[in-house]
Amino acid sequence: MNDSSIALDDLDLRILDQLQQDSSLTNEALAERVHASAPTSLRRVRRLTEAGIIQRQVALLDAAQLGRGLTAVIEITLDRQDAERMQAFEQHITQESAIQQCYRVSPGPDFILIAQVMDMPAYHALAHRAFTTQANVRNVRAFFSIHCAKFETRLPLPSRQA
Repeated sequence: MNDSSIALDDLDLRILDQLQQDSSLTNEALAERVHASAPTSLRRVRRLTEAGIIQRQVALLDAAQLGRGLTAVIEITLDRQDAERMQAFEQHITQESAIQQCYRVSPGPDFILIAQVMDMPAYHALAHRAFTTQANVRNVRAFFSIHCAKFETRLPLPSRQA
């Protein structure tokens, strides 16, 4: 990802808006939806990707249909919070495929994790493997989702200035 920020114009915002709705659009379909030529659309998408604004394009899957119907929101507090140990925990936990998201937070616990597992035995195995075997983990609190009212990957875009 490139650290230099680029100015986003109205066309960039229209492209980003469309791609957040459906990143599987062909370049031609995208160009038509944003009222630009196909070469211009392709150039803009490449520029937005090279600038790191578009990080990647993925398919969102239905976890329940794939046997991963239990969502756990997990608070982790470490015994020692020096930079080296925080980084070591991050490196360890990001290797776990069931961990979908990992955030360092403050105040409160040191990390909030979102995990997607098959069931409680699968969560127990994850907890044992990822938390209880780590000497620096002081406290683990897990919350289990009983209903998801909203799951959105779409980011609000800056307002379009004329």
